[in-house]
Amino acid sequence: MAAERVRRIGLTGGIATGKSHVRACFERLGVPTIDSDILAREAVAPGTPGLAAIVTRFGPDVLQADGSLDRSLVATVVFSDPESRKALEAIVHPYVRRRTDEWFAGLDGHRHPYAVADIPLLYEVERDKDFDAVIVVASAPETQLRRLIERGMSEREARQRVAAQWPLETKVARADHVIHTDGSFGDTERQVQALDARLRTPA
Repeated sequence: MAAERVRRIGLTGGIATGKSHVRACFERLGVPTIDSDILAREAVAPGTPGLAAIVTRFGPDVLQADGSLDRSLVATVVFSDPESRKALEAIVHPYVRRRTDEWFAGLDGHRHPYAVADIPLLYEVERDKDFDAVIVVASAPETQLRRLIERGMSEREARQRVAAQWPLETKVARADHVIHTDGSFGDTERQVQALDARLRTPA
């Protein structure tokens, strides 16, 4: 029997919109998911070409005492300088893309009609065309800011992080499906369950 192709679903949104919770909801429903943030950390782990390239571009001060990348320091640099952010993306994203493609290729379409890749900057790096459909997780800007400040950011840092991404309304306008997360966890979970039922139905 020929292998059945797994439909590729991209999951994106804005910072602090609740993508991780939505991805976890899909996982609990038995949907395979992959987190590009984890792959991005793999790309710059000690001893990798990615980390060496970052040190070359940003200097040895981005390393911690144990030789690992000081992610908070790099984040501070790239979120205040678009050119630095592009340089970091050029180092990390090819690895993330390759590993994501390998992961999808290894899934059994007879067992899983679709799978979800969580990619925060999916539209920003023009990866939406790689997917059969895109889900955008959205919340009000004030909700994003409140959540970031609750995580320990200053209001200035929070606004800077939000401004570094595409406006959520632009992503929502381009999305195939939208999940709104301003309500309760239960409300979000019900939206995911309803969408899961739709995505399991043959087109």
